Amino acid sequence: MVAERHKTHKVQIGNVAMGGDSNVVVQSMTNTDTENSEATAAQIIELAQAGSEIVRLTVNTEKAAANIAKIKDTLVKNDCNVPLVGDFHYNGHKLLTEYPECAAILDKYRINPGNVGFGEKRDSQFEIMVEQAIKHDKPVRIGVNWGSLDQTVATKLMDKNNQKKNPAPASEVLREAMVLSALQSAEHAENIGLAANKIVISCKVSQVQDLVSIYQDLAKRSQYALHLGLTEAGIGSKAIVATSNAFAILLQQGIGDTIRASLTPEPGTARTKEVIVCQEILQTMGIRSFKPLVTSCPGCGRTSSDYFQRLASDIQDFIEAEMPIWRERFPKAKDLNIAVMGCIVNGPGESKHANIGISLPGNGESPAAPVFIDGKKTQTLRGDNICAEFKEIVRNYINENC
Repeated sequence: MVAERHKTHKVQIGNVAMGGDSNVVVQSMTNTDTENSEATAAQIIELAQAGSEIVRLTVNTEKAAANIAKIKDTLVKNDCNVPLVGDFHYNGHKLLTEYPECAAILDKYRINPGNVGFGEKRDSQFEIMVEQAIKHDKPVRIGVNWGSLDQTVATKLMDKNNQKKNPAPASEVLREAMVLSALQSAEHAENIGLAANKIVISCKVSQVQDLVSIYQDLAKRSQYALHLGLTEAGIGSKAIVATSNAFAILLQQGIGDTIRASLTPEPGTARTKEVIVCQEILQTMGIRSFKPLVTSCPGCGRTSSDYFQRLASDIQDFIEAEMPIWRERFPKAKDLNIAVMGCIVNGPGESKHANIGISLPGNGESPAAPVFIDGKKTQTLRGDNICAEFKEIVRNYINENC
């Protein structure tokens, strides 16, 4: 069983709450140029429709900051009220100060202590950004990243470690540097006047075991809301597997208030894939439900025809297409289990365990596909129209029961 959630402060971000007793929140980030307001707004809408509950976007130039108002207007016209997070690096203090409309519209600011400023300017520029958050009543994510770690903190810890008789491994010191950078920055923000329930912390690395160790440490040493992210996770199955492994370990321990899968998009794939991965991690762990889950077998020598594979794929696509409607009209639909099985060995049994299940005929079996509803066989489908008929059965079940 999943452990009781680590006790953290509840943070309100626009119309979404995270931390405390709130749900684990799914978020994503645009990869459009924010200077292109049309493309950015379109991608935000796409991500929100896919189920992203918070969307972060880069605010790196004056035009990008000025465009936040245009982007928000487009979202409002399209009935999209997803909270927006501004991702600031290097010049965030300037942009938030010189573009007050941008500062007011954004629902949260993301500050990276490693590049908020350098040398003597670091503290003052950090303070300006926090003061703007206080002025506009906005929460802040203090996001430490392995690739842009505050070298002042890292150097001090490395020097101290090198003086020891038995120095710790460099990786251990760097993990501690990340945790300290986050916690010291959060403490600094509180000293300036930002409330603890306005602070979210993240410490992003690209290795699973490092991430697990860091967040276990953060959970022991603070009650700030925690954003989980395996940064630069990679591309394809490796990225999904690594992200799933890291999140599953921490979520199982009750650690994590919001998650984002930092996947490198494969050519031609939608940005929404990172949203789907996060949803499926939470749903397969039994933490939250987002859409009906399809159970289907891998196939074997009994199922040399690819018919059941195509049916499973068609049903999955059907669910994805219908979910925007079902999410609004049939809120219980997200909790359903649908089974599409390939032969008589496990097909009837798996189908009985699902809300709706179909067991297709395998090689040499009678060309009939029994359908099970809530554990009981209700009918048998035959012929060339099984897919369309089964979709109609799913649709009718949702209309009547969800």
